[in-house]
Amino acid sequence: MIHKIINDETWLEGERRGCCVSPHDPVVRDSVCAVVLRIGQQLRDSLADSNSAAA
Repeated sequence: MIHKIINDETWLEGERRGCCVSPHDPVVRDSVCAVVLRIGQQLRDSLADSNSAAA
């Protein structure tokens, strides 16, 4: 899943700039980290909600 995020963010940044971009580009890395953190938070929130409903 993380490889897909990296590929997507690399492609998106390349589209923004109008040229090829490395997956190691700092902007791509920041975007990947933001996506992973957001997904992680969503997972934690959904687990907390399901635990609250089960109690």
